[in-house]
Amino acid sequence: MADTSRRTYALAVLFAINAVNFFDRQILSALGEPIRREWGLSDGALGALATAFTLLYAVAGVPLGRLSDRKPRTRILSAGVFVWSALTGLCGFARGFWELFALRLGVGVGEATCAPAATSLIGDLFPAERRGRAMAVFMLGLPLGIAASYAVSSSIAQAWGWRSAFTLAALPGFACAAAALLIAEPPRVPASPPAPGGPAAASPYGRVLRVPTMAWIILSGALHNFTTYAISSFLSPYLMRFHGSSLREAGFVSMLVYGVGGGIGLLLGGAASDAASRRRPGGRALVAALAILGAAPLLFAALRRAPGDKVGFALMAGVAVVLLYVYYPAVYSAIQDVVEPGLRGTAMALYLMVLYVLGASLGPIGTGLLSDRFTARAARAAGVSAHTAEALEPFRAAGLQSALEILPLFLVALTLVLFAAARTTARDRDRVE
Repeated sequence: MADTSRRTYALAVLFAINAVNFFDRQILSALGEPIRREWGLSDGALGALATAFTLLYAVAGVPLGRLSDRKPRTRILSAGVFVWSALTGLCGFARGFWELFALRLGVGVGEATCAPAATSLIGDLFPAERRGRAMAVFMLGLPLGIAASYAVSSSIAQAWGWRSAFTLAALPGFACAAAALLIAEPPRVPASPPAPGGPAAASPYGRVLRVPTMAWIILSGALHNFTTYAISSFLSPYLMRFHGSSLREAGFVSMLVYGVGGGIGLLLGGAASDAASRRRPGGRALVAALAILGAAPLLFAALRRAPGDKVGFALMAGVAVVLLYVYYPAVYSAIQDVVEPGLRGTAMALYLMVLYVLGASLGPIGTGLLSDRFTARAARAAGVSAHTAEALEPFRAAGLQSALEILPLFLVALTLVLFAAARTTARDRDRVE
């Protein structure tokens, strides 16, 4: 195959793998409400199921990222997709909370192969001036996978039960695992030798962490994913509780918010970050900062819509998601710009570890625990003294709304961090070039 054909095929497969990645990752959020009701779980327990995945995903990602800098990335991807797809299918046979918890841990290990290996491949397949758009295409798998998970999983669950949705979700991953083996592994640009100095300077992890822009980007990832994972974990439950949606309708609205909004945001973010990067070195981070600054008030306004105003909620939340998703192609491309080629897999793994340990893992469980606390407070205010699941159920909508309304504050802090990253990019990019 010609170079263009090889790149096109590779990017198409990487996009499909990323879509399956987020389909399988999001399925628990799409089906959270029927699972919670069947097993009598609290919102804290529901958030803990999401945390189970993200914690092991984060820890496993670091050695797997380093492995992606040393071994064929296509084989790593293929094995990872196969493992996480098989374990996703087995989730449909879980007999209780702890079995599902353990299986989701395994899914997290498999999915930890995806981002370091895939983004490292894109970094070697595409030149810097086209990298933002290529990364945007790859990252389109994120909103489209999430949107499909909401729509397909909720429809299957409403027709045949939530267990069937898990089982059928395994099938596309097996096809992607085979397709990954047909990607031609591109040659790597070797890492420059470490500067003389102490062990931290010689360590690949130390060399990544000594890049000032990477420190800001890593912090930004924690703040961004705390917010986005909290929203995605409780979006369908919020629509069902607060706006009275059915499981299928909640899945459809969530699909529109994430699929349409997220897809537009990624495409805009890729094009805008490439254009801004040509004008100024810190352009990518600046684009992300301005987008997040606009998302914060829109998210708060969406959560303040009156019960039953599904259209108003979907419109405001959708535009907020557009702006939130500008972040991904802009920041992922910035990592490729400021880190030398031979350390890109390691850099991505370190970024993802902090992003998931301090962001994605804490967002769902933290929001869930806050929701439980606000629910109990609302019940006490109404004169309800019993704190059984049945007694608290009428107050869960108000409790979840109060918990979600805290999230825009994290977006304000994220904006400041991204402005700081824009200030340090020029020196770091010049060093790599």
